[in-house]
Amino acid sequence: MQKLALIETIMTDFSRRTCVAGGACTPVRYLWTDAFAVCNFLALFHQTGRESYKEKALQLVDQVHHVLGKHRSDDARSGWISGLSEAEGEAHPAICGLRIGKKSNERKENEHYDEKLEWEQDGQYFHYLSKWMHALNLVTEATGDSRYNHWALELARTAYNNFTYATPTNARRMYWKMSIDLSYPLVSSMGQHDPLDGYITCLELRKTAAKYPNTPDELHVDTQITGLSQMTQAINWDTDDPLGIGGLLSDACILTELIISDNMGYLSDMLAKLLTHSLKGVDTFLHTDTLKHPPQYRLAFREFGLSIGLHGVKKMQTLLSEHAVHFTNHTFLQSQLKALEAYLPLCDFIENFWLETENQKSSTWLDHLDINSVMLAASLIRRDI
Repeated sequence: MQKLALIETIMTDFSRRTCVAGGACTPVRYLWTDAFAVCNFLALFHQTGRESYKEKALQLVDQVHHVLGKHRSDDARSGWISGLSEAEGEAHPAICGLRIGKKSNERKENEHYDEKLEWEQDGQYFHYLSKWMHALNLVTEATGDSRYNHWALELARTAYNNFTYATPTNARRMYWKMSIDLSYPLVSSMGQHDPLDGYITCLELRKTAAKYPNTPDELHVDTQITGLSQMTQAINWDTDDPLGIGGLLSDACILTELIISDNMGYLSDMLAKLLTHSLKGVDTFLHTDTLKHPPQYRLAFREFGLSIGLHGVKKMQTLLSEHAVHFTNHTFLQSQLKALEAYLPLCDFIENFWLETENQKSSTWLDHLDINSVMLAASLIRRDI
């Protein structure tokens, strides 16, 4: 099957399986997966020119807001989690964040914390919200409709204001997981890359908002950008997690574009740091020999995070070659990208492994079918971007 046809099949199956079209079936929404799915539909729209893919992205955005922007069916509360009226909620669907979409309801504030159970319980994750902001921003870029960027800006301000807090020494920290209504933390530790993801995403949102004179002053995210920037400076980004490494590379690709488009050469050092940690991370990950394990001992979606990030290396090389004047450390950045280029065969290795029918019969593929398939499609799409 040709690559484009395969991607279309994967996304069509996902739409049917999770009931994106609605109707007689009950939608199954999960914020991380849906953020990637929106981006995939928009990429298919750009690659094929078919309006139906753009409409599918808009349909999914609307459904996510109406499912994950509202309280669960097994919750005593109902309506928008923001507490707004139905009409106001429609106008501001993500202003109080969005639920993760876990199978079980959230842990109450006075209930005992169980680490294993927490993975299955609902709430809000900052890094999932960042992914959704990015997806909404791409919708505005694809449609010219500033509403989606404005919703993302509202979400960015809410997420920063509720997930971050000042320590007694006036340092800024961030909770990893919050309750559905953002009234209390569920997991107090901080995600290693959450401030970085938030920072780069807010830069994206600000860049897009500047194109639209109708962006209200109260949606500006300069304060959030400053705070998140300060938080990134105190965190070690080293990781051997393939999803985390891929996230660093994806952030690096977005940052490269921002440096060029907004003349932000002062961020060249941050870009160098991202590439350095990514390079170290890939090497460390390969020494774990995870990719030699059978499918039942591997998590496809985490590996696809790495292949998605690595697919951006060629794009960054091209951008740096064409716009060298924007980068204060151009030679060093090119050397880091050249070193990362040696790991590009991993993309084929990961994708081909999980495209094998036998490997897709494993419990780790089937138990995470939606996120695995959508991120596989995302990785295949990024081969040509």
